[in-house]
Amino acid sequence: MTPFAGSSIAVVRPEEALPELIALLRDTVDSGASVGFIPPLGEDEARQYWQGVFRNMAQGTHILLVAREDGRVVGSVQLELATKANALHRAEVQKLFVLQSQRRRGTGRALMQAIEQVAREHKRTLLVLDTREGDVAEKLYRKLGYQEVGVIPAYALNANGELDGTIIFYKTLLLA
Repeated sequence: MTPFAGSSIAVVRPEEALPELIALLRDTVDSGASVGFIPPLGEDEARQYWQGVFRNMAQGTHILLVAREDGRVVGSVQLELATKANALHRAEVQKLFVLQSQRRRGTGRALMQAIEQVAREHKRTLLVLDTREGDVAEKLYRKLGYQEVGVIPAYALNANGELDGTIIFYKTLLLA
């Protein structure tokens, strides 16, 4: 576990956090985050999403880290491990979620630093990710040393029915 401001980050077992993960996803979507869903997000759809993540975890292709404060889930992030023979050095950072009430307190930064350490432990030296153009996460990724590759315009539909661009980032990690 990685402590941050009185909290901890750890790999989660699916059965121990499903209700809180559903609430986290719904809170994230309802706050306008571009994470593949349009608000309002129903509980069943959120449950199906997490069950898919859990299946991927069981197959060994995904790692889910959860941030807790006082035992309560306040954030999460995922790492999808590339599985092709020529790609075993890379992974994709996905779905950084932080409860609205917990934002701007270092949780997102701590989750990103923890997932980078997990990537190193899995011998991954190249991370990629994307985020909606202009989103607050864009600033975080830049501060953490992620380099912009470019922007894909009109990539995802937002809650207002408009198309937003997405920015592709990468970061090279050094192994200890």
